[in-house]
Amino acid sequence: MERILFYLIAAVIIVFSVLTVTSRRILRAAVYLLFVLMATAGFYFMLNYNFLGAVQLTVYSGGIVVLIVFAVLLTAHMDHKLDPPDRLKALAVGLLSLFGMGITLYALRSFPWAVTALPEGAYDIEAIGMRLLSYGDKGYVLPFEVISVLLLAAMVAAIIIAKKSTSND
Repeated sequence: MERILFYLIAAVIIVFSVLTVTSRRILRAAVYLLFVLMATAGFYFMLNYNFLGAVQLTVYSGGIVVLIVFAVLLTAHMDHKLDPPDRLKALAVGLLSLFGMGITLYALRSFPWAVTALPEGAYDIEAIGMRLLSYGDKGYVLPFEVISVLLLAAMVAAIIIAKKSTSND
C-alpha cells in the first residue's frame, strides 16, 4: 500500500511540476505549484516527518503560494498569457533538461548508498523546535528573520509596482 501511495504522490509531483513550467497562464502555474508543494508534504508525512510535513503545508503551500498569487494578481492581469517559446529555445531547453537528467541519474547510480542509523533525537519535536528558535551555534532564527524581511520587501515592491502601473493607465 505504501508503495502505491509513493508512486501516486510521485506521479502527482511530476505531472504538476511539468504543468507548472509549461503553463502559459501565470495564475494556473501558481496553482499547479501549490499541488506540487502539497504532494511534497505528503512525502514528509509518509516518512513520519510530521513536523516537516506541517511546516511544508503551512509555510510553502499556505504562505508562499498565497504570496505568489497575490503578487501575480497585483502586478499582472489574471487572464494574462505568456508568449509561446521559440522552437529553437524549446529544443535547446529540452536537450539541456535531458542532459541534466542524465547527469543526475548517473550521480544517483554511482553513489555508494549505505543504511545508517539516525542520530539520537532525530524525531524529537522539542529538539527541532529549540533549534529553530535558538540564536546559538546551530540555531535557525536568523535565516527565518532574514527571509521574512525579504518577503515583506517583495510584497511592498509588488504593491508599489502595481500602484504605479494602475495610475499611469
